[in-house]
Amino acid sequence: MASATPEIVVDFPNFIRVYKDGTVERFIGTGIVPPSTNPTGVQSKDVVIDQETGVSARIYIPNITNPDHKKLPLLIYIHGGGFTIETAFSPTYHNYLNSLALEANVVIVSVDYRRAPEHPLPIAYDDSWAAINWVASHSKQAGPEVWLNDYVEFNHVFFAGDSAGANIAHNMGIRVGLENPDGFKLVGIALIHPYFTGKEPIGGERDNVIGKAMGDKLWLFACPTSSGSDDPLINPVMDPNFSKLGCDKVLVCVGEKDTLRDRGWYYKEELGKSGWGGVVEVMEAEGENHVFHLINPTCDNAVAMLKRLAAFLN
Repeated sequence: MASATPEIVVDFPNFIRVYKDGTVERFIGTGIVPPSTNPTGVQSKDVVIDQETGVSARIYIPNITNPDHKKLPLLIYIHGGGFTIETAFSPTYHNYLNSLALEANVVIVSVDYRRAPEHPLPIAYDDSWAAINWVASHSKQAGPEVWLNDYVEFNHVFFAGDSAGANIAHNMGIRVGLENPDGFKLVGIALIHPYFTGKEPIGGERDNVIGKAMGDKLWLFACPTSSGSDDPLINPVMDPNFSKLGCDKVLVCVGEKDTLRDRGWYYKEELGKSGWGGVVEVMEAEGENHVFHLINPTCDNAVAMLKRLAAFLN
């Protein structure tokens, strides 16, 4: 006799599904590739940051041939995927960060945090903060990772991420502003198609009721203890500490056709009015949708954004 069909309790079609027995099925973002030496000379390696939690990272260094090299800026990158899919080791992120390390001539630490729903938020925030503090422990050239000791200028540190990763990057910037950790200077944050929302629809959200509802539903799936769409973690303008963002400049990248576009512009406008005091800019890609630069990294708009990010990091 055939077994009964497993009961589905949560379903985001073509994205992620959860069954009653607790099984989680991810439909995309499951592939991984090993670290490598790229033909361009960019090298990468994987490191375990916390043996207990399993938090890890992939580190990239550009082609460094001069033994008397100068120290390089550091980018701490946090991948997207709705807090639920993708890893720092997926081919999508590996290929993109190889290109960014080469174009910007920076060291990159790509954080692999634990994902919801097995590890609901705020775990991803805590994992990312642990990774940041682990990186900072190298600021006196005495940390466990030789690449960070040898190649990083800790007075030129940046955070970046896309989608949910941009959300995490922003929230890490708030923690830097509140806690002022020793060991590094956070110069700027690049938020690529940031995953923010809010209880009241704005801009194009009013015409895309389904897309807005899906974004709100995914947030509560990833963070079931949240108060909802006006939680400061997902709606940063509701955060009383918004103006304490711990950097001097922010670049927000949005896509013209992205459901999240207007949240990026709203973030820029509200941060500028908050009393923060830094410089915030927006780069909009005409005709493009969410994370288009990862889907088609060689298109003209993706190349232009890569160059803008490289200039921002330098």
